[in-house]
Amino acid sequence: MKYLALGDSYTIGTGASAESHSWPSIIARRLNVELINPSVNGYTTLDLIRDELPYLVRVKPDLVSILIGVNDLVQGRTPEQYRDSLTRIYEAVLELEIPPRVAAVSIPSWSYVPAAADFGGMDQVGTLTGVFNAIAEQEAHARNFTWVDLGEASTSGIGSPGWIASDDLHPGDAQYAVWAEAIWAALGESWARR
Repeated sequence: MKYLALGDSYTIGTGASAESHSWPSIIARRLNVELINPSVNGYTTLDLIRDELPYLVRVKPDLVSILIGVNDLVQGRTPEQYRDSLTRIYEAVLELEIPPRVAAVSIPSWSYVPAAADFGGMDQVGTLTGVFNAIAEQEAHARNFTWVDLGEASTSGIGSPGWIASDDLHPGDAQYAVWAEAIWAALGESWARR
């Protein structure tokens, strides 16, 4: 089985000590499936459409996860623009000849990280993250994708060692491990069925 992880720095595992500590790597090991992870730091939904969507046809995955949007938010794209490009991504997945099992994963809560000050501060980051996640959840449910909310998982260990990477922005190994547990709890059983 092939698992295609679409996204940005959160999916590639920026901030982790090694690629093996990214949450898609942890999920792929548990399922014993081949992981294809073309995610790139700083990518928006538009970048994903251009560079990552072609993998759908090339790979013909059995499993797909989509976690994208934080860079749309920080680059000033409107919620309406985000919805438009996100629905293009979701529809492309549905158009595959044999539709894969899909997990739509929320933007994590990150308003508490020191680097949030560079993007409007805690309140603005928290509000916009909520708006973008509401759009993603609505569009995911409309297509019967499994929705995974990382809100609680991304804040449960604030202050603990390894929770935030040295860049004061991305998760560390400890946080990615908690994300993997939350994602596994939401879809592990359905994804493990061959």
